[in-house]
Amino acid sequence: MKKKKNDEEIIEEAEQTEKTEIDLEKARLIDENNKLNDKVLRLSAEMQNMRRRNDEEKMNLLKYDGEEFIAKILQVVDNFERAISLDDTNLEDEISKFLSGFKMIYASLLTSLKEQGIEEIECLNKPFDPNTMEAVMTEKVEGVEPNTVIDVMQKGYIYKDKVIRHAMVKVAE
Repeated sequence: MKKKKNDEEIIEEAEQTEKTEIDLEKARLIDENNKLNDKVLRLSAEMQNMRRRNDEEKMNLLKYDGEEFIAKILQVVDNFERAISLDDTNLEDEISKFLSGFKMIYASLLTSLKEQGIEEIECLNKPFDPNTMEAVMTEKVEGVEPNTVIDVMQKGYIYKDKVIRHAMVKVAE
C-alpha cells in the first residue's frame, strides 16, 4: 500500500510540476505578449510623430518656397531705391524723366512683392526690436528716447511671418 501511495504521490507531483511549468510558460508568454504590444504601440506612436513632422516640414517648405529668390529680388529693390534717390526737383531734365520710369517699375515691383506676402519692416522712429532689426550704429540725439530707431540704413522685410532680411538701423543712445 505504501508503494501505491508513492506512485500516486509521484504522479501527483509530476502533474503538479507539469502544471507549474505550464503556469510559468503561460506567465512568460503573457509577459512577452505585453512587451510586444507595448513595442507596437511605441512604434505606432513614433510613426505618427514622424509623419506629423514630415508633413510640417513639407508645409514649411511650401510656405516659404522662393525665399532665396525673394532675397535676391530685394537687392534689386535696393538698387532701384538708390537710383530713385538721385532725383532732384528739376523735372524737365533727361535724368528726371528717366528716373520717373524707374519709379513706375519700382512701384510695380513693390506691389508684386506685397501680393506675394512680402512686407517692409516699419522701424523709423519706433523702439528697437532685435527680432526684426540689426543695430549697426548708435548715436546720442537730444530729444529722442534711448533705444529708438533714428535712421534706416537698409530696409528689412518679412516674408509671410518670417523675417527674411533684418533692417539695418541707427539707434539713439
